[in-house]
Amino acid sequence: MGAWFERMAAVPGLAFAGSPGVMREALPGAGVRPDESYGSPMWPTAEGSTSATPASRHVPFDARGAELIARVWEALELPGSARDYHFVLQSAVDRLWSTRRAEPGALAALEVFALLNLELMEATPHAVSFDTTDAPAAFVRVSSVPRLIGLLEREGAFAEALELARRLARFGQGEDVAARLSEKAQALVAEAAAQGGSS
Repeated sequence: MGAWFERMAAVPGLAFAGSPGVMREALPGAGVRPDESYGSPMWPTAEGSTSATPASRHVPFDARGAELIARVWEALELPGSARDYHFVLQSAVDRLWSTRRAEPGALAALEVFALLNLELMEATPHAVSFDTTDAPAAFVRVSSVPRLIGLLEREGAFAEALELARRLARFGQGEDVAARLSEKAQALVAEAAAQGGSS
């Protein structure tokens, strides 16, 4: 759990190659390295040091809209743990959801961040686990992916929503949604077959 990465793209198993349009070398904190001599990494700050990584400290609590989206992309280019990146992405999805009616581009960014979060979870299950072993038994409740599943379902994209619900089921959540979406998808196929047969 103490492992940290130079950037999210360095997490093994991710297809994510890096944040679009972000000049990593220009970001404050991109080149910072922790003092690991006491067992857990301590990151230098202007005030001294902290256990909080640059990635976990980068997105202001009050950031909204375009600023939030930009800061999240930047945070993914800063040193952090897989768990830090998970919480950066999940928090962004929650904030984008709450401002979706007022912020242009919120839903598009929400979808991208939720999918990135799911990819990160699949590559590093321990990032969303109460257990720190390689085979975690209990997972934290994830809100980002269910938000996207609900959005896709409302748009009528049942196949995409079902695929995400099945992927989420690996983490002990989403099974009931997957079952409901599966029934819906089967009903739609049956209805389409019946209409095709009657024409």
